[in-house]
Amino acid sequence: MTARKVTIRLKAHSVADFIKTLENDVIPLLRKQKGFQDEITFLVPGAREAVGISFWDKPENAEAYSRGSYSQVLKALLRVLDGTPYVENWEVLNSTSHKISAAVAA
Repeated sequence: MTARKVTIRLKAHSVADFIKTLENDVIPLLRKQKGFQDEITFLVPGAREAVGISFWDKPENAEAYSRGSYSQVLKALLRVLDGTPYVENWEVLNSTSHKISAAVAA
């Protein structure tokens, strides 16, 4: 399993719009992507930083999304972004909700 971590900085006073866009535009788009498993989004309380972690069945599917539909996500979030998101890909070593353990991933 692969995880994509996207760190973004939000424009001032845009948290409510960010949440609405995430729920109405981003999550439905992700659910249509081949290999998509889950999305978890974090927001620093009282700050303007958010982190989204999406889980993918295989690195190839995460990369295909990155080369394709991710541009639609950026367009949807454009009005709330302050700068360019920082993206990292990670190998998932364990997850209780996805029933993955380091022994299985190795």
